[in-house]
This record gives sequence, structure tokens and C-alpha cells, in this order.
Amino acid sequence: MDSRTGLPVVGMVGGGQLARMTHQAAIALGQSLRVLALAPDDGAALVAADVQYGDHTDLSALRTFAKGCDVVTFDHEHVPNEHIRTLAAEGVTLYPPADALRYAQDKRAMRERLTELGAPVPAWRPVETSDDLVTFGAEVGWPVVLKAARGGYDGRGVWVVTDAAHAAELAATLLAGGTELIVEERVPLRRELAVQVARSPFGQVAAYPVVETVQVDGICVEVLAPAPDLSEELALAAQQLAIDLATSLGVVGLLAVELFEVADGDRSRVIVNELAMRPHNSGHWTIEGARTSQFEQHLRAVLDYPMGDTSLAAPVVVMANVLGGEPGGISIDERLHHLFAAEPGAKVHLYGKQVRPGRKIGHITVLGDDLDDVRARAARAARWLREGHSEREE
Repeated sequence: MDSRTGLPVVGMVGGGQLARMTHQAAIALGQSLRVLALAPDDGAALVAADVQYGDHTDLSALRTFAKGCDVVTFDHEHVPNEHIRTLAAEGVTLYPPADALRYAQDKRAMRERLTELGAPVPAWRPVETSDDLVTFGAEVGWPVVLKAARGGYDGRGVWVVTDAAHAAELAATLLAGGTELIVEERVPLRRELAVQVARSPFGQVAAYPVVETVQVDGICVEVLAPAPDLSEELALAAQQLAIDLATSLGVVGLLAVELFEVADGDRSRVIVNELAMRPHNSGHWTIEGARTSQFEQHLRAVLDYPMGDTSLAAPVVVMANVLGGEPGGISIDERLHHLFAAEPGAKVHLYGKQVRPGRKIGHITVLGDDLDDVRARAARAARWLREGHSEREE
């Protein structure tokens, strides 16, 4: 407990943009989020008052960081699970707990557990030899999707395998390098969806509207809230699925469930793709677009506060990620001048990152009544920040 404010202290392991935006939500709750960052130029370290430096794989650094925290949470899944268990055994409160977080850290464990629960998942199999991959591809049909069981994100650690020869060569190389693998059928999806729920230690849950996520080269470039042309029946089913998973897995905090929408005769159904147990890129729209942002909701959940209202603040909300472009051209400051002049209703969030091609450096959120208009405005604003102009490249 902070002696100055009388409020609990929340520590977040990781100093990236998720911690940065969680810190912004913490300010309104009377707090300065405590952050464990790797370096002073990490996004959250640039803005938070209570920052410690250390590696998230170093147990002694984690121990030092946790002292004085009422609860410790995470802005990524890369803290070793055994360290989380050790800290919990020593009396530290950590959310989500290790037993839940392992299903976001290990895709094989996730697929095994979701299969046990009867959740809809793609056909899949662990890959321990090249023959496992070749046999699976022959059974379900090529191409198939090969995934690293640990550590992949934003398209990294994922390979589309086209045939048996490709499979044998790739699997042999990855397995020789010590990469643990699973393989999944390539799902004939209509589109990708996501739904977020928050769950408190008391067991209260709150679900956000289902959104559509638009991916390019494995990276989310756009989120549409609510997902357009999604039946109420399927939306409710997706929210209930996420609530059931949060409860069954023992999640405390936010759970993001990434989904594939697939055809089922004349109707659609959803299949679980990935899980994340933290604030998530698919929920950045909630800062302006929902009554309670995902970042405030995560804090409420880990502090066991009652959940906030998740309803939309406008009929249509679009979030466009801003990816770093090629260096050179006009400065970010000048680009902001042009963007705000052209799109005064656009809300800009920059993450304090060095610009590199393809790196997420921020996002834009636009609210309105008409999907096509809002989507075009968000894309135009994102192009201003990325390219220094608003013209669409053909």
C-alpha cells in the first residue's frame, strides 16, 4: 500500500506500450504504475514515475521489484513460469496466476487444455519429428500451419508449410535448433475476430463487444468495433466462450481470445486461434471507444474492484495500428500537425518507440456512425503518421 495515497501498488513486469497505456489508466485511479523495464528508453519507462530496471528472466530482479507491490501483473507472457510459481510460494500476489498464464505461454499446453474442455480448436498435433509433420499434412491436406510452441507473436514463430518436402526440411531445421513445435490445419476462415473478457479474483466477469481484426503478413493493422455484419447469436456465443475459458482456466485480469470465423453450412461458427492474458492490441480501441478501457479494466480486475461498463461509446469505432515506415522524410512532429489539421477527430497514441520499418509505433482511433467513413478516416490518419502524407499507395 502506498503510504502517501493509501492506495494499493500495482507492479507490471515489462516496460512496453501495454505498460505505458496501463500507467495512463492508473493515473486516473490515483496511482503511478510500478514498472519493471529493461532500459530507460522503454515506452513505459519514459512516462511512469515508479520504474525499476531488470530482466524479466532474472528471479532476483523480480523479487526486488515485487517488494512493496500489492499485486504484480504482466505486459507480456515471457516471464518464466517457474519464476512466477516461486514468487507466489514466497507470498507475492501475481495475476494472472502461473497455472493460468501457462496456457498463454505454451501453445501445446493451450491446445491440450482447450481440447480437454471441448472448446472449438483447429485439428492439431505436437511435432517431435519431421515425420509427425509430414504425416499430419497428408491426413488433413496441405498447406498446414507450423507454430513454435513458445515465444511467437506478430507472425513470428509461424510458418505456412506447403508440401511434404518443405515440411521435412523445415521441421528438421527447427527441431535441430531446439524449437518445440505444434502443427495445425490451415483453417478456411471467413475473417478473424477477437473478444476480450476481464475476470476478478471474486469471479466477476465483464465482456467487451466482439471485434474484427484485419491482419497483413501476420500483423494486426486494423480493428473494427463492433465486428460488422456479425449475427447477435454468434456474437453472444463468442462472448460466452471467452467467459467460459476465463473461468475454466482461472484467469484473473484480461483474457483476449483470438478467433477464426468459419463457414458452417449457411451459418458461421468460431474456432479459437490464440489466447493472451493481458491487455491486447485488439482492445486498444477501448481507450476512447468503450466506457471503460481495457487498461482500466485490467487494473480493476487484478485489484478485485467491480468491473467497469464495457459498452461502446459510439456506434462504430475503428483502430488503425501505425507501423514504422522507412526513415527520412518529414518528422513525426510535422506529421502530427498535418494529421490533426486533416482529421481533428482522430485520437493518436504514440508509444515512445524508435521508428523501424514494420514496427508498431502507435495507433489511431476514430469514432463515428458510418463504418466506411470511420474506417477511411482512421486509415488516412495512420498513413499521415507512417508515410508523411494521406494518399493511398496503389
